[in-house]
Amino acid sequence: MSRIGKKPISIPTGVEVQISGSKIQVKGPKGTLNMVARPEIGVELKDGVISVAPVKQTKKSAALWGLTRTLVSNMIEGVSRGFSKKLEIQGIGYKGAVTGANLVLNVGFSHPVNFPAPQGITFLVEKNVITVSGFDKELVGQTAAKIRSIKKPEPYKGKGIRYQGEYVRQKAGKKSVAGA
Repeated sequence: MSRIGKKPISIPTGVEVQISGSKIQVKGPKGTLNMVARPEIGVELKDGVISVAPVKQTKKSAALWGLTRTLVSNMIEGVSRGFSKKLEIQGIGYKGAVTGANLVLNVGFSHPVNFPAPQGITFLVEKNVITVSGFDKELVGQTAAKIRSIKKPEPYKGKGIRYQGEYVRQKAGKKSVAGA
């Protein structure tokens, strides 16, 4: 039994939800998101509350029950409030800037790296912190991961791009031994 799947999802004001069969469409002030639910899971809307339940009790439907409820909940939260992830740039001379809708990174390469913003994603750079924000949680996380993969933090000095609050384990490196 899914404890998460049993929880009903209340719809905040300003958000419209349309369910037709297995298709779910959520409209809000930030944008519109669509999702197709798996056939093992039934989603219904009654009196401003969405409930998710398995159609048949199987091992697969039990696994997808909580997932489907969380995905629908994230869609509703995204179109009403939005999501954001923060990345830190660390290293001497490493910096980021926003030009138009694109992110330009100077992270130790011979050239600046131009990262175009996917549709629905906005960038904000303050000092050495990049904020990736949008209404689709999956797209925000994927974009932040792609930005991090441009220059991952290296283990000797910790230079690179990392998530805010991420701990990078430092290696000792080579030690010089005094000759006898």
